[in-house]
Amino acid sequence: MEEAIAKAGALIEAMEYIRQFRGKIVVVKLGGSVLDDEGLRKKLLVDIAFMATVGMQPIIVHGGGKAITKAMEQAGLEPVWVQGRRYTDERTLTIAERTLIDKINTPICETLKELGCESTGLHSLSSCVLFAEPLRLAGKDGRKLDVGLVGEVVEVNGHLLKTFCDAGTIPVIAPIALGKTGGKLNVNADSAAGEVAAAIVAEKLVMVSDTHGIRTNIDDPESWVSSLDEKQIKKMIEDGIITDAMFPKVEACIKALDAGVKKTHIIDGRIEHSVLLEIYTNKGVGTQIIKTK
Repeated sequence: MEEAIAKAGALIEAMEYIRQFRGKIVVVKLGGSVLDDEGLRKKLLVDIAFMATVGMQPIIVHGGGKAITKAMEQAGLEPVWVQGRRYTDERTLTIAERTLIDKINTPICETLKELGCESTGLHSLSSCVLFAEPLRLAGKDGRKLDVGLVGEVVEVNGHLLKTFCDAGTIPVIAPIALGKTGGKLNVNADSAAGEVAAAIVAEKLVMVSDTHGIRTNIDDPESWVSSLDEKQIKKMIEDGIITDAMFPKVEACIKALDAGVKKTHIIDGRIEHSVLLEIYTNKGVGTQIIKTK
């Protein structure tokens, strides 16, 4: 009886949020090890299916860096990194494109279908919604560094995304973009998610990875912070607390907030029902980033 009462209490707590977010678009970025574990990935998709069932309009943007590295190794290619970016030639791009679509995007859509949700894969072999320009990184001597067929998103087809959402279909976006002058470009999935959320001014952006939010001390798990504003985040970047893999996630959150997105979140997808706990409960499980008041 007590367990049943506890479940009823959780539903009552969720009811307020279900009403608040009904009909609202939420962009969910899936990345890190959560994509490599099929069981974990399905649990996250169950959460997203729940969101769709109670009236939210989720959009999924996924990464796939580890799967691409594995596919390259199987093809006898050694990844080359330039300032944390994968140097991408034609062969690498072909492997990345096929891996992202066949190993990640299509299986996500198939799982959502099994869960009773309509979805559509949006990528470079179907209806692409990401458009990019070649990325050139600044070198130490002031020269631009060539990273090959890597781009930064400069445009998102928000109209198409909203059309799918209004039709009750979950868009699933792979991070391969079309170049503004033709061709295809590999783009960072975190950055792409931020651009998508900004373009449609989503209600929320939720970055799901294998990191438990933001810590004030990277080596101390107890230093996790549940809520930060944009000003605090920028100070942590200046102080060198937010670096490496966390930086593009935070950068994407700030991009979304500056465009009018109300709240952004960075959560650990390894925690069961982390997406639902972050959205539909009072406490949440990750770090929310909000605009400075």
